[in-house]
Amino acid sequence: MDDDPGDARPQTLERASALTRLRGLALDTTPLRVSRPFRKLLVGDAVSVIGTQVTTVAVPLQVYDQTGSAFAVGLVGLAGLLPLVLFGLYGGAVADAVDRRKLVLCTTVGQAVLSSVLLVQALAGSRQTWLLYAVVAAQAGLFALDSPARQAFVPRLLPNELLASANALRQVEFNTGVVVGPLLAGVLVGRFGYGTAYGLDAVSFAASLWAVASLPSMAPVGGGRKAGLAPVVEGLRFLGTRPVLLLTFVVDLIAMVFAMPRALFPAISEQVYGGGAETAGALYSALAAGALLGAVGGGWFGRINRQGLAVVVAIVGWGLSIVLFGATDLLWVGLLGLALAGACDMVSAVFRTAILQAAAPDDMRGRLGGVFIVVVAGGPRLGDARAGAGAGLVGLQGAVVAGGLACVGLTLAVASVVPRFLRYDARDPHP
Repeated sequence: MDDDPGDARPQTLERASALTRLRGLALDTTPLRVSRPFRKLLVGDAVSVIGTQVTTVAVPLQVYDQTGSAFAVGLVGLAGLLPLVLFGLYGGAVADAVDRRKLVLCTTVGQAVLSSVLLVQALAGSRQTWLLYAVVAAQAGLFALDSPARQAFVPRLLPNELLASANALRQVEFNTGVVVGPLLAGVLVGRFGYGTAYGLDAVSFAASLWAVASLPSMAPVGGGRKAGLAPVVEGLRFLGTRPVLLLTFVVDLIAMVFAMPRALFPAISEQVYGGGAETAGALYSALAAGALLGAVGGGWFGRINRQGLAVVVAIVGWGLSIVLFGATDLLWVGLLGLALAGACDMVSAVFRTAILQAAAPDDMRGRLGGVFIVVVAGGPRLGDARAGAGAGLVGLQGAVVAGGLACVGLTLAVASVVPRFLRYDARDPHP
């Protein structure tokens, strides 16, 4: 043979280099290997998230079915805003005062009861939209009490250097649920009715109870302090002295309030794409599908130290992707735009959470986690109301495009005012 064996060496090295790059993109599963409690928490939450997302989609579908109004759907988010803010801030103080594990067990039982109420009203054939709003408000209050305590679990189970990787894994878990849940909701509602959807949610909370019950005690380091108004104020004052932490909340509020289009999904499904519940379910799922794909290829997260800059780039990408979604009448292009937006939002969430977890002392994590939940869950609810109102002024697609452009402009403006955020380095987490 005339082939030179030496010719194969560059090709072999090139293939090895390509494999190394691919491994570098793969999700870092180290947190799952080093912490069994974290592993169980992830599995239990994954099941519960699917059920929760089924209800999250079924309720606005039921409201739209009863009212035919995009504005009424927007009010679903607004109904939970006040309890979310009140119980989110106070819930953070509670999480810094009691055993967080016991608190989450109680709130999880309460959430299961509320899902059962939705099940009963659906089986009874009720068309009382006010009841749906009331249950959503109560769910928001329990969620706001629950989430700051859950947020404080992970830094107690893992070292700081694994927080970004752990949050990427949690994004995979959450977004798997947000992909499967809405698609499942569309099928269940479309073929079997609302009762089946709400029943699935009620049962799914058992998985979360199993996971949390197996955790060790999660009492605050130092024993915590009495819950009340004073600790809430103390937490807000602390946040005011940390501009980098503060900006993680501000930029997420901008992204969600101005560019979250989910309240318009039922109307866009019908009026723009000519579909129904299953098409709406696909729109809800597209955001999470993009986030899930991005998280699965997120092995690079742990290597990013300029995390503030990464957040800004991700939110600008979110806004531009929402513009793409709003500017098209083609379903596949709209789904692509939402998937890109979901991937960008996931990147932002990973690094914003890592900044908060690394820079906040343990005795403040509950209260700052409360603010985090108010922003993360309250922002989209305000966005629902804005989208519903905007659709009445400039149309469905006009409201989406205008919101995406506003998100991009405001994010860049705010980041330029606080350059310290762009310089934030995870190797020195003291903003």
